[in-house]
Amino acid sequence: MKAAVIEGVGTAVLAELPDPTPGPHEVVVEVAACGLCGTDLHILQGEFAPSLPLVPGHEFAGAVVGLGSEVTGLAVGDRVAVDPSLYCYACRYCRTGHNNLCERWAAIGVTTAGGAAQYALAPAANCVPLPEHIRTQDAALIEPLSCAVRGYDVLRARLGAHVLIYGSGTMGLMMLELAKRTGAAAVDMVDINADRLETARRLGVSAAGASPDELDRPGGWDIVIDATGNAAAIQDGLGRVAKAGTFLQFGVADYATRVTIDPYRIYNQEITITGSMAVLHSYERAAELFATGVLDPEVFISDRLPLADYPRALERFAAGSGRKIVVVP
Repeated sequence: MKAAVIEGVGTAVLAELPDPTPGPHEVVVEVAACGLCGTDLHILQGEFAPSLPLVPGHEFAGAVVGLGSEVTGLAVGDRVAVDPSLYCYACRYCRTGHNNLCERWAAIGVTTAGGAAQYALAPAANCVPLPEHIRTQDAALIEPLSCAVRGYDVLRARLGAHVLIYGSGTMGLMMLELAKRTGAAAVDMVDINADRLETARRLGVSAAGASPDELDRPGGWDIVIDATGNAAAIQDGLGRVAKAGTFLQFGVADYATRVTIDPYRIYNQEITITGSMAVLHSYERAAELFATGVLDPEVFISDRLPLADYPRALERFAAGSGRKIVVVP
């Protein structure tokens, strides 16, 4: 099969690899589309993945073409979206329901071969069947949506909140769409990329600008979400949280990223600083939300490129071009 391979730091190529063979509880998925994510860039930079080379791709959907000997409930031809999460189910965090913090955390496309290929292996239990009206290629959006759903689980957002989101890329726009549906009084967005802000306006953001200084909320926002991982944005966002408000670190920052906090302000104004890591009991809910039309794939997916263009797709993504970029094997 053809597959994209991150061979080493900074190097991604297209390669020929053996077709996968399923274990007893696994299926082989013929990939219809695989989305690119900031995590893929971190892997390219030598972070996250335990070793290279690696077939990336943790956002994918396709059709089942092979079944392990013990698989039940799925059949060849079933269209599925795949939760990439691989947990040990034995460590303290798994046993207490915090599987996304698993001591042996792994994920398809991050620690094992992923969906940037013609075929991918997945545990049958990780496959969510798609309803007839969902196009298989579009279902690659379910995984990032499940991360956004997890973010809102962490926030426990109350009705009538004023929300500020840093970054109008795919994840920031997903957080916008969820905020609108969780009773926010207003959702504002900042980004230095003017083209991306236009998409936010198209989706009904309350106000948008290159800086919060352009927006009218001197008292700050009840909820501030960083969807960039950028140190300058994070630092600025921490200072924009209103009294009794919450800052959510949702974007994936580089390991070396550092910001400063004001402990007295956190104490005196009862500010909460929290984070959201990947997927936790949110993939199936994201699939159900996606089936209701919570996202418009034609808005969210800006580029559909052939698998052979995976290296170029990474370059486009790194340059901030478009919104969600998917490769189509």
